[in-house]
Amino acid sequence: MKLGVFTALLSKQPLDEALAIIKKLDGVEAVEIGTGNWPGNAHCNPAELLKDDAKLKAFKKAVEDKDLMISALSCHGNPVHPSKAIADQHAKVQRDTILLAEKLGIDRVITFSGCPGGSQGDKTPNWATCPWPPDFLDVLKYQWEQVLIPFWQNEVEFAEKHGVDKICLEMHPGFCVYNPETLWKLRKGVGGKVIGANLDPSHLFWQGMDLTNVIRNLKGIIYHFHAKDCIIDSINAATNGVLDTKHYGDEINRSWIFRTCGYGHGEKVWRDIVSNLRLAGYDHVVSIEHEDSLMSANEGLKKAVAFLKGVLIAEKPGAMTWA
Repeated sequence: MKLGVFTALLSKQPLDEALAIIKKLDGVEAVEIGTGNWPGNAHCNPAELLKDDAKLKAFKKAVEDKDLMISALSCHGNPVHPSKAIADQHAKVQRDTILLAEKLGIDRVITFSGCPGGSQGDKTPNWATCPWPPDFLDVLKYQWEQVLIPFWQNEVEFAEKHGVDKICLEMHPGFCVYNPETLWKLRKGVGGKVIGANLDPSHLFWQGMDLTNVIRNLKGIIYHFHAKDCIIDSINAATNGVLDTKHYGDEINRSWIFRTCGYGHGEKVWRDIVSNLRLAGYDHVVSIEHEDSLMSANEGLKKAVAFLKGVLIAEKPGAMTWA
């Protein structure tokens, strides 16, 4: 496994400066780069790079000169949004990202499953979280059978045609794929081996999941990993539960907040995560994503690197001389 950084946290710096900052972090060998939609495209605009060979060459050189690898391109969006204008824009960025990955020789792209409306007439996404009243079952049937599976069948076909054999969906509440069960549902509904996980523990911790169980369940389809933590506020969660719509900046009143690695769960939890990733056959990049509102990006990144260096398993296991 290699340690990497999702460069979105350095989006105010030009690419060269962001890469220089990352290169100075001892132990970091990879970068995950946003290509648009919610991560933004401050460091990589696929539409520009695809039509300008000189810019594409300069982009590749900037990364290569720092002796870094690109772990994935990320274009988290909602390509099945009920607003056609939004869906089309997000889907275009996603397809441009796939085409750019092909040119760069990158085999994986990260995004969300998306969430459609509850019916053809809706204007906003509708995330159904329970089976009653029975209207919600109709919502889910429409979303999965008429929108989600047909859309992703086409995307998988397009990705395979262009050399991207790993679409890494980040499980996140608010989207149709938000836990292992719904990820497997989409993978099986679409067919093939392209749909897999960008596993971000922070989104699963606050839903009450045990990451050891999650990793074992997803063995073989974990295609990328985000290193981000989360802490449940024992007072607020015990009063209001974990479904919390207060602004992320209202930290003291929220039931949970995102934290940098080690500030939500201790070394034992993260050592178990890393060990189980190895048991599940994952040997790609552990990519640090900073969304800790109690720390600056600089401090959060440095603390995450220092913490993860102590728990990451970098070398391949040797012979069992004891067995």
